[in-house]
Amino acid sequence: MPVYPDYYKEFRCIAKDCRHNCCIGWEIEIDKDTKAYYDTVDGEFGRRLSENIKDGENSEFILAADERCPFLNGDNLCDIILALGEDKLCHICREHPRFYNEICGRVEAGLGLSCEEAARIILGRKEKTVLVSDEEISSDDEILFLRDKIISKLQDRKKSIRMRLFEVLALCNASLPERGVEYWAEFLLSLECMDKTWQERVAALKILSNVRTDKFDTYMKDRETEYEQLGVYLIYRHLATAADIDDAAARACFAVFGVWLVYALGLCEFLKHGKFSFEDQVELCRMFSTELEYCEENTEALFDEFYVGT
Repeated sequence: MPVYPDYYKEFRCIAKDCRHNCCIGWEIEIDKDTKAYYDTVDGEFGRRLSENIKDGENSEFILAADERCPFLNGDNLCDIILALGEDKLCHICREHPRFYNEICGRVEAGLGLSCEEAARIILGRKEKTVLVSDEEISSDDEILFLRDKIISKLQDRKKSIRMRLFEVLALCNASLPERGVEYWAEFLLSLECMDKTWQERVAALKILSNVRTDKFDTYMKDRETEYEQLGVYLIYRHLATAADIDDAAARACFAVFGVWLVYALGLCEFLKHGKFSFEDQVELCRMFSTELEYCEENTEALFDEFYVGT
């Protein structure tokens, strides 16, 4: 694992204390090696495995009517771990919420925001995020060099987060399309949706057309690091896998848009309730990531929206 953010090893699954269990609402594909092992398990638990796995080109667990994994028990604990051990989980269950990108012959690892505990770790960090490397990384790669410069801009705390985002776009010779908040609300509502609560949050954006933000800005003044960490996460995760410099600029726009969107959704919550807690921020970012990062079609639709290359 040559490259990872310095908070990466802090993650521990909070299991039954998680409000949004990753064993609910997701299709869970079983890798071939794990499936081969499950086929060797005998006795009552072996029969249970056989009855709850759908075979095909890709094997997967047969979800219950409420989209729960069939091995998630009433205490929201995994019966496979309890019966066989954590090392007998399939690859996706064992690794979530970690992600891996292969770049220039090396692997970069991180934690995904779709997990609420990972979001707490990332957003709650007050120190600047540092990328840890187990090997020397060449700075000759144009896109990686751009990524380093963008992260440096995002972490310049002498400036407001709004100014930092403008400077990121300028650094990439990019700009967000000049479209109003109503356009973006309709665009987001047209994408694939996993949770109707997300659609309700996005629909509320339409009230922001003529809303002053000064009270919310003052309210969040001591919490700008949350937006910084979000921006650094998005740049780290998405920019280095760009096909070329134009694609990298589009992905930088995606990151800036993501920070704006989370800010705007937080503003809506503040206007509605008169407050906006750190846990509210965690939940917004979890939904944002689930809907716009973990659905490939939605991510690509946003990249296309910002791409201006020829």
